[in-house]
Amino acid sequence: MSAQAPSQLGKADRGPRATAPPSSYSTMGSCGAVGSVRARYLVFFQYLGTDFNGVAAVRGNHRAVGVQNFLEEAATRLNSIEPIRFTISSRTDAGVHALSNAAHLDIHRRSGLQPYTPEVVTQALNTHLKHQAIRVLKAFRVPNDFHARRAATSRTYLYRLATGCHWPDQLPVFEQNVCWALQTKSLDVAAMQEAAQHLIGTHDFSAFQSAGSPATSTVRTLRRVSVSSGPASPFALPQESRRLQFWTLEFESQSFLYRQVRRMTAVLVAVGQGILTPTEVKAILDSQDPLGKYQARVAPARGLFLKSVLYDDFGPTS
Repeated sequence: MSAQAPSQLGKADRGPRATAPPSSYSTMGSCGAVGSVRARYLVFFQYLGTDFNGVAAVRGNHRAVGVQNFLEEAATRLNSIEPIRFTISSRTDAGVHALSNAAHLDIHRRSGLQPYTPEVVTQALNTHLKHQAIRVLKAFRVPNDFHARRAATSRTYLYRLATGCHWPDQLPVFEQNVCWALQTKSLDVAAMQEAAQHLIGTHDFSAFQSAGSPATSTVRTLRRVSVSSGPASPFALPQESRRLQFWTLEFESQSFLYRQVRRMTAVLVAVGQGILTPTEVKAILDSQDPLGKYQARVAPARGLFLKSVLYDDFGPTS
């Protein structure tokens, strides 16, 4: 598809046509609007969250905008007969980033026109996105009953920390919106790793949930928590690299509660700083009290990345 092709999407006589879908998709095209055929796509996309009020669309507020607003604006150029809405897999707050989030969307083309290929959908969205901090990574054709949120089998979040900053402004300017600068020289990583073991498994994570969650159950299964030394920043000057140390925390589960990762991060950092012991982390978990002195702390949004959303049959596998 040429660089000019996206502007022609949806024109009955000139729009790009997909090849015939595989036989397993023969029942996927169901009618939506009269005289149209619906095709559903799963798209993976990434964004730097600094400029956004979160990933979800913000309706009717011109001072706030979500990543979804820009995706749906770009999708209008696909000339669907019915408006295109993105159903987001994983909600992220204002300032939180994503290396790879996911969503599904439906495109209704006029009867007689083949569905767009996933490659056309990907290129068209990227061509018409009006914010440079968002990029569509890949699209897949999926069954019409596929749901991006409910079908996800795994979500992994990554949190970046930096030590060696006596003041936040000592962090390289390029790192200031993508990590949490701790005013400490070092962390007791062994203690943090020990504390993390208390969180792994199936538990009631009420103690790590912020108010405002729509979840009906606070039981979650945390499959993996890792605390490790991160790579040195390529943006730090040589004299800065000698005092700065970067750290990475990763959390994997099928789903998380509202701000659960940021609250768990804050508690593990408190362990690394010697404020809490690993045993106290277990006590916090067992308390199921979200308003306690330490578990009410929330790590800043700027250090958090949604690293991946995985599915059994579609998209990246690792």
